[in-house]
Amino acid sequence: MKAKRSILNLVFGLGSQLITIVLSIFIPRLIMVHYGSEANGLVSSVVQIIAYLALLEAGVGAASLQALYKPISKDDREGINSILSATAMYYKKTGFYYLLSVIAISVIYPFAVKTELGMWQVMGIVLFNGMGGAINYYYQGKFRVYLLAEGKSYVDTSIVTVGNIINNLVRIILLMQSVDIVLVQASYFAVTLLQMVAFHIYKKRHYKWLDFNKEPNLAAISQKNFVLVHELSYMIFRNTDVLVLTFFTNLKIVSVYVMYNMIFTIIDNIVNTVNTSVRFALGQSYHEGRSRFIKLYDAYELYFMAFVFSLMTVAYILILPFITLYTTGVNDVNYVLYWVPVLFVAQKLLINARSSANNVINIAGHFKNTLSRTLLESGINLGASLILVHFMGIYGVLLGTVAALVYRSTDIIFYANRRLLDRSPWITFRRWVINIAVFAGVVYLNNLVGYSFDSYLSIILGAFVLGIIIFPLYVAVASLLEREVFLYSLGLFRGLGLKMRAKFVPGKVKVSG
Repeated sequence: MKAKRSILNLVFGLGSQLITIVLSIFIPRLIMVHYGSEANGLVSSVVQIIAYLALLEAGVGAASLQALYKPISKDDREGINSILSATAMYYKKTGFYYLLSVIAISVIYPFAVKTELGMWQVMGIVLFNGMGGAINYYYQGKFRVYLLAEGKSYVDTSIVTVGNIINNLVRIILLMQSVDIVLVQASYFAVTLLQMVAFHIYKKRHYKWLDFNKEPNLAAISQKNFVLVHELSYMIFRNTDVLVLTFFTNLKIVSVYVMYNMIFTIIDNIVNTVNTSVRFALGQSYHEGRSRFIKLYDAYELYFMAFVFSLMTVAYILILPFITLYTTGVNDVNYVLYWVPVLFVAQKLLINARSSANNVINIAGHFKNTLSRTLLESGINLGASLILVHFMGIYGVLLGTVAALVYRSTDIIFYANRRLLDRSPWITFRRWVINIAVFAGVVYLNNLVGYSFDSYLSIILGAFVLGIIIFPLYVAVASLLEREVFLYSLGLFRGLGLKMRAKFVPGKVKVSG
């Protein structure tokens, strides 16, 4: 069941990302062409500010997710309902503050940012970006947490994907007609309300036994405040760069940052889809036996890291040719900057390739124990970015984030291996060293070939060809150097194949266990 749901999560998740990429890739360019780089920078900075309000959910969401793994693995419905009842109490309490925060930001932000857009336009952009999330948060947040814990993120993905398709198509049509930018943002609000209705219908049809009014198990989510600080650190890495650039440079520089970040955010989402697809299986396996969990963890870390590095390698090779083409005709600021991709790749590798170790800390519920480390990471990032932005601009904020990530990623690997897996962290560090060596080798060979990607078709074909060469290369190197993990992983896939064959060809294949 876990394997089947992991595959469904992966297929639906990657399908969603593909659709989102195809549709959303047009929107920033349409905004730049029809409204200018300043409007693009403004919309992006507003999105980042509103994203901070998700911190109201972050603590209880992650704490509830960790608490739900055990009762779900034992099919304890009473335990599930008691945890979700406690979760619902928190969502109701903070939902009102979420709404008030959106209104407050919409009033204050027009006076805090330098822009040629009208005050009412800025206010409308903030309101429509935040209101939908506030309403959805209040009514459906706790149910979506349950879907993730049970391993049905493919349901969440399906509903959100349909909403994204509708939203992006409407936005593209409106942008091409050069309608008021506020009306474009209003379409997002309308679609968010439709998504809320879809989640409600699904819950009524498939989970009639869920009851958010049972005796709440408040102890199960007692670490929500510690989780909140961890999530705050993560939000800083995702959003602080844009905010620092907004207030200490100008919106055109923000637009440059956003263009590169758009591509790497797409990759982040793909990586997160893969991670989320199997995280519930790791979480439930953690409560089913230590030896089995460590074997599963090693297999996941080895090949997940290879996947992350392969994506970043392809992105690094193609990012500058894409940015050059994408910003053709936009001459109010220079978008082609050689060192920006280097720093973005370093940042994204440090964030994403540590995810497997970070999963162990979250699954074990060691939120309080690692609180001081998270605070130090946030301090390094914010402090370094605020200082360096004055001397190096966009490079300064990127370097500030990289500096913090070097510290925290190293710390996470040490903590997960020493404290929770009871083994040497060199196992993980060795995998890093090997993947970095492969990355450097591939980039060097690509520079020797010197192929020119000078059209969108060549970039698309190049991404496909590079992907089918580079990913197997990383996997092959990892498998050759860690034969025991490779054999275990091969056994997992063979077992899954037999079970699937037994399901579709009954009576011909016997599967033990």
